This record gives sequence, C-alpha cells and structure tokens, in this order.
Amino acid sequence: MNGAVHWQQRVGNQRDWVWRGWQTRYTYIRPIQNHQQTTPLILLHGFGASIGHWRHNLEVLGEQHTVYALDMLGFGASEKACVNYSIQLWVEQVYDFWKTFIRQPVILVGNSTGSLISLAAAAIHPEMVQGVVMMSLPDPSLEQEAIPAFLHPVVATIKNIVASPLVLKPLFYFIRRPKFLRRWAAIAYANPEAITDELIEILAGPPQDRGSARAFSALFKATISPNFGLSVKSLLPTLTIPMLLIWGQKDRFVPPALAREFARYNGNLQLLNLENVGHCPHDESPDIINQAILDWIISLSKRDPILSELADA
Repeated sequence: MNGAVHWQQRVGNQRDWVWRGWQTRYTYIRPIQNHQQTTPLILLHGFGASIGHWRHNLEVLGEQHTVYALDMLGFGASEKACVNYSIQLWVEQVYDFWKTFIRQPVILVGNSTGSLISLAAAAIHPEMVQGVVMMSLPDPSLEQEAIPAFLHPVVATIKNIVASPLVLKPLFYFIRRPKFLRRWAAIAYANPEAITDELIEILAGPPQDRGSARAFSALFKATISPNFGLSVKSLLPTLTIPMLLIWGQKDRFVPPALAREFARYNGNLQLLNLENVGHCPHDESPDIINQAILDWIISLSKRDPILSELADA
C-alpha cells in the first residue's frame, strides 16, 4: 500500500457510464500480461461506500485479473438519483454493466450490502457469475423474523416517523460531517489505525454532491421497506457455484455468528473467519484479504477443468 499516492490514482481507470439515463461511475485495471486468460472480477462496495473503499485491493488483484469496480447508483461518484432503491435495482445495474463491458463469467466480490448484491446477482443471473466472494453478509429478512408479528405495525410506524422529511433532512446534514463519519468508522473497524484521513475523505465526499440529501432520503426509506432486500437463507440453497464467505470476528454491524449458520445452507460455501477484524475486512486487513481471494481463485482452477486450462494458458 502506498499512502503517499492519492487514492484517486490507485483505483484504476475511472470512467462514466450512462445507465438508464443516470450517470454512473466505474473503474477497471487490467494486468500487463494474459488478462484475457484469467477470470474477471467485479468489486461491489457496501452501503455508504464507493470505489475508493477498494483502493487497497484494486491494484493487487489487478496484477493477475482484469478487475472492475462500480459505484452503485446513489453512492460514490454515481448520480444521486431519487428512485425506489432496492437490492434488485443494483443487481440489474451490475448485470447491465456486465452485458455492456464484459460478457464472460466473472467472480463477484462484495462487502456488506455489496455481498448481498453479489449473492442475489448470482441467483438471478447465473450465466454472469462463476463464483462469489462475500464479506460481512447481511440478511434483511432476519429483522422480520426476529420481531414478533404483533409488533410489526408498531415498528413500521416508528420507521415512518423517522423517515419523514422533518427528521431525515437534519439527520443527513449531521451524519455527513467528517466527525460523525469518524465515529461511525470507529464502530465499523476493529483497528483504529485503519481509520485514516484518507478513509474519511472517501466517505465524506459523495454526501456533498448535488441531490445527495434527496438520495439519502430515498435510500433510507428503501432500507426500511420489507421489499428492499432478499432472504439470504432462501438464496443460498439455490446456488451451485463456489462461494467464499469472509467475516471479521469483531464485526459490530452484522453478527459474526451468522457465518456458520449461512454455511449450513450450502456445501459450496467456504468460510474464512478473521480475528481482530471488523465489518470491512478488505480495507482493514487488505493484505490478508487480497491473498485469500487470489488463493481461493487458484483453488477453484484446480477443481474446474476450464478454469485450470485458463490458469495454465
């Protein structure tokens, strides 16, 4: 990692792409040699993050694979559209990106919400996905299961009150401040040294964009909707592709105990637990994560004859 070089110069060749009339940002890095003989990767960030969150991963993974990363609609340098956000919407963004620029099976790598998008994309568009790497995988359906049915109307009322413009607008202007973001990061990360000024710059930049307040309102309302996400427990048993699930044991956002539970739903899912790591393993322990992903891909090539031929080419 070269902290002396600005992160914008470490995330590849950034480009803008118009998707369904919305400006969206993506980036890519190709290895100097044999990039056509290796499986491409698409990196998908978590909620509130962006391409910059992969600044410690893109160059390393890009030495052996063509690597793409997207700013999901509403985040990063992509347009802050006021739309009905959902996991399904972002899945379609990823799928259309794949059809436009790649058109060969890829490995999806996601963190947090990005891992749920990756899982859903693999289930909905199997022709696109050869494997999935997920870090800190959330399951929105668990909230409904955890709350007794008779309390659902009460919870819905509270959520609607919080989602009102009178509450959301001042809330947005508060949480986009660097001081708040630093406190949020202190919860998300187990290692305080990983919370750098560069990280805060990456998190604090997009909320200053035009339309960000309206987009935040739309995003918040989407996340409290029962139609926002898909059930991990329902998706996992349907997949036959290899999957790697990585979880920091000090994740305070999504319980690490879910990892073993999810592993029971699919025998193709390999589990990697990391001690003293929080919600964003790829940013907090990039050296470990980069090597784990590359090693896992190599292990797949030994099991898959087609991948093996490509790896030896």
